[in-house]
Amino acid sequence: MSASTTHILCSSLSFAWPDGSEVFDGFQLTVGGGRTGLIGLNGCGKSTLLRLIAGELDPTDGHIRTAGDIGHLPQDITLDTALRVDQVLGVATARAALLAIEAGDADEAHFAAVGDDWDVEERARAVLDQLGMSAVGLDRTVGELSGGECVLLRLAALLLARPSVLLLDEPTNNLDLYARRRLYDAVDAWAGVLVVVSHDRELLERVDRIADLRDGSVTWYGGPLSAYEEALAVEQEAAERMVRVAEADVRRQRRELADAQVKLSRRKRYGQKMWDTKREPKAVMGRRKQTAQESAGKHRIMHTERLADAEGRLDEAVEAVRDDEAIRIELPHTRVHPGRGVLVLRDLELAHGARLRGAWDLRGPERIALIGRNGAGKTTLLRTIAGELEPVSGDAVAQVPTGFLPQRLDVLDDALSLVGNVARVAPGTTDNGIRARLAHFLFKGGRADRPAGTLSGGERLRATLAALLLADPAPQLLMLDEPTNSLDLSGVHRLASALAAYEGALIVASHDLPFLESLGITRWLLLDADGLRDVAPSELPWAGDEGA
Repeated sequence: MSASTTHILCSSLSFAWPDGSEVFDGFQLTVGGGRTGLIGLNGCGKSTLLRLIAGELDPTDGHIRTAGDIGHLPQDITLDTALRVDQVLGVATARAALLAIEAGDADEAHFAAVGDDWDVEERARAVLDQLGMSAVGLDRTVGELSGGECVLLRLAALLLARPSVLLLDEPTNNLDLYARRRLYDAVDAWAGVLVVVSHDRELLERVDRIADLRDGSVTWYGGPLSAYEEALAVEQEAAERMVRVAEADVRRQRRELADAQVKLSRRKRYGQKMWDTKREPKAVMGRRKQTAQESAGKHRIMHTERLADAEGRLDEAVEAVRDDEAIRIELPHTRVHPGRGVLVLRDLELAHGARLRGAWDLRGPERIALIGRNGAGKTTLLRTIAGELEPVSGDAVAQVPTGFLPQRLDVLDDALSLVGNVARVAPGTTDNGIRARLAHFLFKGGRADRPAGTLSGGERLRATLAALLLADPAPQLLMLDEPTNSLDLSGVHRLASALAAYEGALIVASHDLPFLESLGITRWLLLDADGLRDVAPSELPWAGDEGA
């Protein structure tokens, strides 16, 4: 790739966190034009890499060069709730000057602030409309927006700035299906360089290439996610075949070494017998013995080296086969018997305006998908059930122990280790018991001693889920708010497998339909302006609506 087509260059890049945890060592990366999907297991450094490229982190060694300015949409967006929409969009100063000029104020400072940007309001509103946010006024505050609307607002600011390089880290987090389609359209229309970290399959089908970050290096695959998965399947099939060949070679070399040792032992016994019976002159037997020992030594060394080579090839073959571990949950105390009352909602009015008229109840180990547009009140409802928010009126009564996994994953104490965090919620469990349980969530050995503040997004979700499920008492109603936001593709599959083993009642608010369908959902609940109601998947507002 020539310098003229290189837009991002990482050369001999090294980075470690203050606690000494190494992320990159001599890392190399060259990114050209077009759209690149960056994937990899949680904790491999995807978000860290984007922050390094964006200049938000400084490498401990090496260099990063980019062609042009950079726009970065981070995974966790925190905006000051007092900010106005026009301030987040970066047009507040020019807009205020324009309004002053229109009101008759001819101060030169206003003209300088506007510059050539006389259509600043029209451009801002056009970008908001492009992302389906035409109803969001420029004078509204961030505190009035939902989490998904904040993501779109930050993206709108980047689209207005039009940087040469756009870095998106899990941009579909918190977005409903309508908003996701708007984002897909924006990605399709982007003319610059784009690097996106995502677990959203539909988004990754829109990229030109896949960069697979694994074990500190990147492997490139041409085409979208489906092409990557096909190529990877071929690679893994070949790798597994090489393991079988290498295993057969190791067995053969071991047999040959054993056979050679038996033959050498026979020769040694025969030579000793000849020596003992003195059938030949002593000098002749001495030379024969020395020659036999040298030959035996060379023979043994040859077979030992062949076995070592075969075992080395086996190790290399095994290394090429991916073995992404699965979360294992065995929590019998979470079981809810059919018919048992779990949750009752009556004439509920939520803190931010949503109303649930009449009575609604949950009984037994049902699996409920809570769906609705951004801002409909799904998070508010879950927080109310969890006891974090008081309803304006009505009742939300949980009849079993509950656990709530929030979008922001702020349940953990960042200063404490994972063991320490679980010990807070399960004080009666021994240290060894906690470590054994954490191992089921893939935090084995020293990983369980890491401070929570050093975890990646996906690791943090696993750790938070572990803390919730290992609490005493164990939750028999588990509520998850957009749980796939911070997970890689493998992590989404692991989470679905883990939740398949959970025996309590489950309420999941998510816009990820394939993930919801993998959970064995028994009931779909739509929250909208009419309240909370049961729907069939085919009755969802966006079902079959390609133009939404």
